[in-house]
Amino acid sequence: MKLWGGRFAASTDKSVDDFNSSIRFDARMYMQDIEGSLAHAEMLGKCGIIPAEDAKLICTTLHEILADIEKGQVQFEIDAEDIHMNIETILISRIGDTGKRLHTGRSRNDQVALDLRMYLKAETAAIKLMLTDLLHTLLDISERHLDTILPGYTHLQRAQPVTLAHHMMAYFQMFRRDIGRLEDCYKRMDVMPLGSGALAGTTYPLDRQFVAEKLGFSAITENSLDGVSDRDFAIELASCISMIMMHLSRFSEEMVLWSSGEFSFVEMDDAFSTGSSIMPQKKNPDVAELVRGKTGRVYGSLMTLLTVMKSLPLAYNKDMQEDKEAIFDAIDTVKMCLPVFTKMLATMKIKKDNMYKAAQGGFTNATDVADYLVKKGIPFRSAHEIIGKMVLYCINNSKAIEELSLEEFKGFSDKIEQDVYIEVSLEKCVSGRNLPGGPSAESVKASIESGREFLKDQ
Repeated sequence: MKLWGGRFAASTDKSVDDFNSSIRFDARMYMQDIEGSLAHAEMLGKCGIIPAEDAKLICTTLHEILADIEKGQVQFEIDAEDIHMNIETILISRIGDTGKRLHTGRSRNDQVALDLRMYLKAETAAIKLMLTDLLHTLLDISERHLDTILPGYTHLQRAQPVTLAHHMMAYFQMFRRDIGRLEDCYKRMDVMPLGSGALAGTTYPLDRQFVAEKLGFSAITENSLDGVSDRDFAIELASCISMIMMHLSRFSEEMVLWSSGEFSFVEMDDAFSTGSSIMPQKKNPDVAELVRGKTGRVYGSLMTLLTVMKSLPLAYNKDMQEDKEAIFDAIDTVKMCLPVFTKMLATMKIKKDNMYKAAQGGFTNATDVADYLVKKGIPFRSAHEIIGKMVLYCINNSKAIEELSLEEFKGFSDKIEQDVYIEVSLEKCVSGRNLPGGPSAESVKASIESGREFLKDQ
């Protein structure tokens, strides 16, 4: 008989049992469920709601059940529906009526809300650690490539020269913000709902603050209806993970491009590449492509959560059981992607010469020639027009700007002198941009130092 079966005269249809059961995916929360029950039982005994000796026996048996689960000696049952009732059923089977006292003063509604918050708190911390590993890798690459020049792009067209360090540190900032979002999300997740009951709390004198402290929560929920029906924290985490995946996908897209023969800026290590079943010469960037592809999967999880919750009246509804598969899959996906992507970056070969050659093409120093004329007293818009004509001349004559003779330069403006050759060099184009946040070695070193300081606190 089910733990809630007193109201029912007939057994549940087998197909309904299968349809209703969530044990196949919520079994992963067994530790959180037992930890929550341990704190609840201890509180019940402390407050005199159940006999102290019963609370002690419940706690001892729960520890035994946890050990048995981790040894693989417990078989969960679909008939018991979910992880919460499975563990309670096992407890009652071992200690009889004493085990039935555990559920005093709580509902599955606030129990599952508690377990999910605890589980997501732990997973948020794990994702954050993976992000810090990626950030360390980006800093290491950046420190080695302060002077590695490559073209920066807009519209995927060569625009201005930057350094690989500057490029990597752009992604550092993205993932740094992701850590900030996770930390902010964690604050709203770190609120203890147990004591909300099914929706209206309980008449028992529960010590909710004691349970919160035992379980490491910083606060308790302030409204019992909201306590059991809130899934904002899961949606917010899915949103944070979606942002992480979006950043990984953008990065992956560049790695796919950069590893192509058309760019040939990087080469993936053999350990992080695959081949073709028909074309023996192929070396495919499958890690980057899969990360890019799995991003859509995480977006789908976010949309699932938003859609499940969009029309639900207060308080708990069975629809909310659909929250777990979506958020679990989002977590599993990002945790699969982050470590392999980090290793792929750490092991890839960087082709500095090809990057430099690419920066030499596409007139990436054109803006610097315009700035040169501005410093000579020519208004920027006039300088822009002059250099536009200069670029057109170079295209028609198959020349780079730096290949023009001084006589050719003066044909566009008599303000141009011999010193223009220094100004148009790629090295000067990069080093001259030494404002905070710029690509000069000095600016990027400061950014790397800031990044190292940030990671010390993580």
